[in-house]
Amino acid sequence: MRLFAHDRARLAVVGALIVASSLISLASPFLLRDLLDVSLPTRNTSLSALLALGMVVVAVATSVLNVLQSRQSTLVGQGVMHRLRTAVYEHLQKLSLAFYTRTRTGEVQSRIASDIGSMQATVTNTATTVVSSGTTVIGTFVAMLALNWQLTLVSLILVPLFVLISKQVGGRRRKFVALRQERMADMSAMVADSLSVSGILLTRTMGRGDQLTDRFTTASAELADLEVQSSMTGRWRQSTIGIIIAVLPAAIYLAAAFTFSGTTGPVSIGTLVAFTTLQGQLFRPMMSLLSTGVEMQSSMAMFRRVFEYLDLPIDIPDAADPQPRGETRGELRFDGVTFRYPEADRDTLADIDLTVPAGRHVAVVGATGSGKTTLGYLGARLYEPDRGSITLDGVPLERLSLADLASVVGIVSQETFLLHASIADNLRFAKPDATDDELVAAARAAQIHQLIDELPDGYDTVVGERGYRFSGGEKQRLAIARMVLRNPQVLILDEATSALDNSTEAAVTAALANLSAGRTTLTIAHRLSTVRDADEIVVMAHGRIVERGSHDELAAADGAYAALLAKESAVPVAA
Repeated sequence: MRLFAHDRARLAVVGALIVASSLISLASPFLLRDLLDVSLPTRNTSLSALLALGMVVVAVATSVLNVLQSRQSTLVGQGVMHRLRTAVYEHLQKLSLAFYTRTRTGEVQSRIASDIGSMQATVTNTATTVVSSGTTVIGTFVAMLALNWQLTLVSLILVPLFVLISKQVGGRRRKFVALRQERMADMSAMVADSLSVSGILLTRTMGRGDQLTDRFTTASAELADLEVQSSMTGRWRQSTIGIIIAVLPAAIYLAAAFTFSGTTGPVSIGTLVAFTTLQGQLFRPMMSLLSTGVEMQSSMAMFRRVFEYLDLPIDIPDAADPQPRGETRGELRFDGVTFRYPEADRDTLADIDLTVPAGRHVAVVGATGSGKTTLGYLGARLYEPDRGSITLDGVPLERLSLADLASVVGIVSQETFLLHASIADNLRFAKPDATDDELVAAARAAQIHQLIDELPDGYDTVVGERGYRFSGGEKQRLAIARMVLRNPQVLILDEATSALDNSTEAAVTAALANLSAGRTTLTIAHRLSTVRDADEIVVMAHGRIVERGSHDELAAADGAYAALLAKESAVPVAA
């Protein structure tokens, strides 16, 4: 209802057009009655011509009004669909990373594309159908009473049965629609997983193409069966309603044949024809209303799935009254931070106290699963700590607007994501108004300009889905160039050089060292060779800080860091 409220004025116009069209159309049966009972028997040609002209005017007027109403109602319906799609997309943009780690991409795509798309007919047509058919039913009922109230009672005696049947059909169809949409979501997820570049590589190397095809075939067959069941649910009952409506005129003729006694006398031919015409005008919109009720009940399954996403709470909300962003120094502080993932059985981080001084370089190292990456995510407020606080220049992160925080804190993840667009568009995602010279400067800083310059299309080269036209090291350098272009005051590097060979790693590390001058840098590293020159190295194990100091201090301490050094030195270098 809130989605429709935006178009109140246009809905009022639609309602006025519908009411006008419905009322004007009611004139035709009365004109027909007078033509049959008055003008034709008396051979009054002028009256006959006037009545016939009136019927033509009614037909033209209702057609014109219907076209105008159709345009206005379509504008309303499409406006509602547009607001619903954008509302869902905007809400999903605000959900935390945790939602996307537990939700299939295909499921999200299915709800935005398939579910909302399937709701379109209901949203677009429901309001106009209810108003149009409702007005027609009421007006026709009044006109039928005016013509003959006894015949009206005969016509309406079975209406409660029609309503009951339609309600039962709608309830059964709703269950099938819910199952159908779930199967469509499963198929969307299957397609997204298996027909992506990564999915095809996995399928081909594992030789699972035939098995995946069999799975898809089975899922498609189940979906087809649900479509048939949903379509055929209640068909026999609704056909019974159609048969009854089709034979009702015969019942009216039979009732007229016995002619009701009373002061009104027998039913005239003109009244009988006009009445059966009105009867047809009554049951068509009545059936339309009943069908709309069935569709609404069916669509509730899709509405439930869509509004299920809209009703998800935003677990990392933007600051209601954000603190104005002043001059940023870039000190990032973790005070007593504890964090646990919802599905985990222990804390991922426990009582973390860490300060990354403004303009300094702090590295966090440790074995896989020690909590290094989670610490970086918390520093960019991709997650919220369960206990403790994280501040930037003394201001809690939750007091800063998300836009301000994103402009100050930048993160280069170990999992590089590139858009299916040109290199220039990928870089400008960080800074839409960047000049060509700025793109080149950022690429040079990331040691990737020369490679781009040698491509036939240069910076206009399309990277392909997820950047699969480039190697892992090249994608990583493009991601670094993108962050360089954004130029945040606080830089979080989460295994940013993990995909680079030794020579490229050295070049990029040197470039990042130059860029880190005057910039707060938090480096999450697995390879210790990349953090030897950090101002401070923090060693983590099982979610806790176990050591901290410079490289030389920690190496001499013969503790956890020294053990990591020894382990790394023992690993043979690949040829």
